[in-house]
Amino acid sequence: MRWEGNRESDNVEDRRDSDDGGGGGGSFGFGGRGIGIGTIVIALLGGWVLGVNPLTILGLLSGGGGPPAHVQQAPAHHPPADDRMARFVATVLADTEDVWKDVFRQAGGRYQEPRLVLFKNSTPTACGTGRSAMGPFYCPADQKVYIDLAFYEVLKNRLGAPGDFAQAYVIAHEVGHHVQNLMGISAKVDQMRGRVSQKELNAMSVRLELQADCFAGVWAYHAQNARQLLEQGDVEEAMNAASRIGDDALQRSAGGAVVPDSFTHGTSAQRQRWFYTGLKQGSVQACDTFSARSL
Repeated sequence: MRWEGNRESDNVEDRRDSDDGGGGGGSFGFGGRGIGIGTIVIALLGGWVLGVNPLTILGLLSGGGGPPAHVQQAPAHHPPADDRMARFVATVLADTEDVWKDVFRQAGGRYQEPRLVLFKNSTPTACGTGRSAMGPFYCPADQKVYIDLAFYEVLKNRLGAPGDFAQAYVIAHEVGHHVQNLMGISAKVDQMRGRVSQKELNAMSVRLELQADCFAGVWAYHAQNARQLLEQGDVEEAMNAASRIGDDALQRSAGGAVVPDSFTHGTSAQRQRWFYTGLKQGSVQACDTFSARSL
C-alpha cells in the first residue's frame, strides 16, 4: 500500500501514556454502545482459553446496558512524529476523511470527521470502558474510533491476516460504522433492541457489519481512483482479513459447530463479498445490505 508521504489526519488522540483506564458504564453493542470489528477478538481469545463458543461471548458483549456514562479523562495529545505505525493510522484516517467528504458533498451533505484514539490496555469512552481485548471499535456516542495498535499483532500472528492493507481495512471498517451513525442507520438498528428476538437482532447486526465492510470497500475504490494507493496483493490482504473474522471461521476455530442463528458479523464469504462489492462499485447505494434478499 502506497501511503508514505500522504497527508496525515489531525484527528488522532494519543492516550497510550495514560493510566486513566476507568470510567464509562454500559456495555458494547449498537447505538450508545460501541460497534466494531472488535469484539470478535476477545470472543476468539476467550474461546481458545475457556473452551467457550466465541459467538456466545459475542452475545454477552453486545447485550443490553444502561445509557452512556459521562467520561472524564486526561487530555490526549498527538502521537510522536517518529512513530511509524501511528503515522500509518493517521494517514489512513486522513484518506477516509478525503473520500467521505467527497461522497457526502456529492450527495448534498456534509461529512463530520470522526476522531481516532490510540490507547493501551483500556480507556474510558462514552460507550463504557474500552479494552484492548475488544479489538478496534467505534463509539457512536462520542463519534470516535478506538484502537490499541497491539491489535495488529493479533491480526497478523493469531488471526493470520498480515499486511498494511489488511490493517487499513480494519480502520476503514470502523469509519464505515461512523458513516452509518451519521446516516442514522445504526440508531435505527439499536431502536429494535427489546422489540425483536435475539435471533432477529443478530440478523440485523450481520447486515450492519456487512454494510461497514462494504463502506470500507467504497473507501478503497475512491482512494485508488484518486491516489493509486493499491499495490499488488493489497486486495488479497483485505479479503484474507475479512475471511479470518467471519463468524463461521471463528466458530470453527473454537472447535464448535457452526450456528448461523448466532452470527453477528456475517460469514467469511459474506464479509469478502460485501467488501468486494464496495471496492468494485464505489457506491453507497450498492451497500444496501438491509434491502438485499441474499447476503
